[in-house]
Amino acid sequence: MPFPPSPRARSGPRRRSMLAVAPAALAVTGCTGGDSGGPAGDGQPAADRARARAARDSEALVERYDAVIAARPGLAGRLRPLREEVVRHARALGGGRKASRSASPSAPASSSALPSPSATVPGDDKDALAGLAAAEKELADRRAKALGGVPGELARLLASVAAAGAAHVYLLTEGDA
Repeated sequence: MPFPPSPRARSGPRRRSMLAVAPAALAVTGCTGGDSGGPAGDGQPAADRARARAARDSEALVERYDAVIAARPGLAGRLRPLREEVVRHARALGGGRKASRSASPSAPASSSALPSPSATVPGDDKDALAGLAAAEKELADRRAKALGGVPGELARLLASVAAAGAAHVYLLTEGDA
């Protein structure tokens, strides 16, 4: 025999509705770009430095693309769309002055931790692509590791740029894409 329903009236939300809404509420409040969790004023200069470093890294990567395109003109059609994407990344990060279409392949040695773009470009297409893929992968990995130390909006931007870099690695290493 089934139990009769409880005679008392329920007030307020039910447990199921709370369980369904709680994760969404936590995600919304946890993903705001407001407070970085640190002392007031301390996070912004670090975020500015991280953004500037990321912009310089993208500019150095553009210079690597320029060096490979200059040395291996047969790859230009394949590399130009990826290069232009990296230019857009540099601009989104606040850089882009050096990453313009007319950028020269020389840069100050201290501008990035990436290998110098003026380094000798490998003699064959496969090795040139592998060098670019390695630079993209190293930069994407470094940006992914930096996500925890930057505020929300910059973390989202770095995550997006790191994901694009990982896609570039795939495109550079997977035949004629």
